Amino acid sequence: MEQEIKVAVYGATGYTGVELINILLKHPRVKIVGLTSQSHTGKKIGDVFPFFEECLGDLTLTQDVEEEYDLAFLCMPHEQSLELVPRLLNQGKKVIDLSGAYRIKNPKIYSEYYGFEHGYPDILEKAVYGLPEIYRGLIKSAQLVANPGCYPTSVLLALYPLLKEKIKIEKVVITSLSGISGAGRKPVQHFHFPEMFGDFFAYSLHKHRHVPEMESVIKEVGQLDISLRFSPVVVPASRGMLSILSIFCEKIEPVELYIETYRCERFVKIASEPPHVKHVLGTNMCLLYPLWDPRTNCLQVISVIDNLGKGASSQAVQNFNIMMGFEEGMALNTIPNFP
Repeated sequence: MEQEIKVAVYGATGYTGVELINILLKHPRVKIVGLTSQSHTGKKIGDVFPFFEECLGDLTLTQDVEEEYDLAFLCMPHEQSLELVPRLLNQGKKVIDLSGAYRIKNPKIYSEYYGFEHGYPDILEKAVYGLPEIYRGLIKSAQLVANPGCYPTSVLLALYPLLKEKIKIEKVVITSLSGISGAGRKPVQHFHFPEMFGDFFAYSLHKHRHVPEMESVIKEVGQLDISLRFSPVVVPASRGMLSILSIFCEKIEPVELYIETYRCERFVKIASEPPHVKHVLGTNMCLLYPLWDPRTNCLQVISVIDNLGKGASSQAVQNFNIMMGFEEGMALNTIPNFP
């Protein structure tokens, strides 16, 4: 009989939680035994989301998980994950944390960018950054995987071929467009339909918490100290992400480099034309389009992902598969929801 892994999802009623449950229900080696929710405690998951009623039966949303399980997915605010992770690790659980609480090794970053003091530097040091295309070997034996943010996933996969080959980079300018779901499910006035419809705007231009996350990986992988110029933009779509990177570097022929770097990767492909967000919605795919511009001596890379997929929940399942020794693509879509 094949091994069955019992899992719990903390924060099951947010966007990443719902997306994660939907993927896990298709996984032949997973049994969901616990779901938590602060906003819907005591309700059955099928009463909150009728589309789960048949699959999850009478599973009730609780404050904590009482059933025994092997691995926890944390789809919670950063501060809540910060305190929950040490308790779960002490209980011998494996953890995949979709928050930003354990992504950056330097604990001093958190007070400046996240607004809280990080009191667990020893756990930070042991956490593995969950970008499989870069850290697959470490993920295999990890007890705690810090699932990357959506913006960093799209940007770092676009930069990795250059970092891997130690290409000299002078500066990187990034504009990333994200669907509204990236802001979470909690109601916010400027994401209210009458205000968001037909609108799009930049935000957090002076200080965005994903910048030190990206810069730390760039330094670790490429031995480069680069200050990114990052401009995030919200667009009136529910999901999806497109990042445009202008990379000022030594002259290269990028297409061959990118194809060779990702030749054996199932979920990163090099597009022959600038890809659309709809080409990846509902999948774990990242599509990249590199272009060298000789007029400006600039490499431009277009990167598209589903912010709830490769940018969050499906990447968490990819990490789960690696940690458990399963086939990496188990339960993960590569064909988008189109149109």
